[in-house]
This record gives sequence, C-alpha cells and structure tokens, in this order.
Amino acid sequence: MSNRRFTRLTNGFAKRLENHKHMRAIQFFHYNFIRRHQSIKTTPAQMAGVADKAWTMVEFVEAMVVAELVSGGRLTNYKPSCSGSNPN
Repeated sequence: MSNRRFTRLTNGFAKRLENHKHMRAIQFFHYNFIRRHQSIKTTPAQMAGVADKAWTMVEFVEAMVVAELVSGGRLTNYKPSCSGSNPN
C-alpha cells in the first residue's frame, strides 16, 4: 500500500520493468533498514541481527554513490531528461 508504482493512476507508474525492480529494491531497503516500526520500536534488520544500527536515507544515498564510484560509473544506463534545460 505504500508504493503507488503498481497502479496506472499516478505519474509514478513504472512503465519499464527495470525501473520497477530498482524502485522495489529501494522500497524493501527502506522498510527493513531505515523505517522504525511501531510494534518492535526498531528496524526489522536490527531485530533480526542483520544491522547494528538504523540507517538514514543520507547514509543509503552515500552508499549508492560509493558503489557507483567503485564500479567505475553509473549503475544503470538511465539518462535524465533535458526538460529542465533550455534547448536553445
């Protein structure tokens, strides 16, 4: 219920399977390593002993940047649109 990428009612609908897989991976990581759950008062990863602390989104993004640097480039072939720039 927390991800609207499954429905075509929003602009965030995943049109490509690759993009959908990446978004699901981010959502699973957030749910298990970042989000503190009310019932267990911590993250599921901490409760299972997989992580020693709760991650933050900043730490997660920094880890992704480091992974890109280690691999020698972008992890995907995604190219941002030029809609924000002036074509003239």
